[in-house]
Amino acid sequence: MTKHIDTVQESIEYIKSKATIAVPHVGIVLGSGWNYFAETLDDKCVINYSDIPCFPLFSAEAYRGKLIIGKLGDVSIACLQGRLHCYEGYTARQSAYPIRILCGLGIHALVVTNAAGGINPKFSPGDFMLITDQINMSGDDPVRAFSDTSYGARFPDMSEAYNKELIQDAEDALRRLGIAIKKGVYIGVSGPSFETPAEIRMFRLFGADAVGMSTVPEVIAANQMGIKVCGLSCITNMAAGISLQKISHEEVLATMESLRDKSVSLLKAVVTAVCQKTGNRRLKAEG
Repeated sequence: MTKHIDTVQESIEYIKSKATIAVPHVGIVLGSGWNYFAETLDDKCVINYSDIPCFPLFSAEAYRGKLIIGKLGDVSIACLQGRLHCYEGYTARQSAYPIRILCGLGIHALVVTNAAGGINPKFSPGDFMLITDQINMSGDDPVRAFSDTSYGARFPDMSEAYNKELIQDAEDALRRLGIAIKKGVYIGVSGPSFETPAEIRMFRLFGADAVGMSTVPEVIAANQMGIKVCGLSCITNMAAGISLQKISHEEVLATMESLRDKSVSLLKAVVTAVCQKTGNRRLKAEG
């Protein structure tokens, strides 16, 4: 798949020609409702997805996406403001393309965020969950059909998809701030239809605590490329059958809007913890 690798490199070279920060330390995927975090960055360089050569675009949602590179204090950050979903018609490989770019830019860790439906009956809308593991129910894999190992192992190990040390450090940081956090397993589906009560009962038997339509391909790609991952879900609604309430995308967005300030504070704390664990102090001393 040399052609795919070449196009990723062309995208990276374009971004490097525009960005004022050469090597971002942490990459962040800002899911539904998490976008406000990008507004808190300093020294921002904003690049539209539509301007990046070879970037896979054929949905209106993706065309509105942006890569934002800036700083949170002394930490250099690259944010994906908007992601590519399989329900828009993208393959898992295409959905993971922006992650290939971030890894190629030199990030040391990836933080993924999303909005999710609660499966665990102990959860409530408005809760935040540190993702401890994931289940891929999309029927696709971003590594599928790659015959070489330019990105990493042909059969990448996923035994620690979400780094245990980063999870612990994030949890400790949030506890110090007095922010309550849940932990659990995220199950990814292709969407865009919401799940049936029967599917949710099955997912619960599988051990899933929350369900969503993103994230999984990104995490697989990052792991293949040797990047540590930390994940956060906002529980915006209870999944079908857990609650009698009907589910709508408007409800998801409304819940995230009401949690705007909390989500920004939470993500700042997690990013800081991730940077400390992955050696940002050493990098600053060297740079």
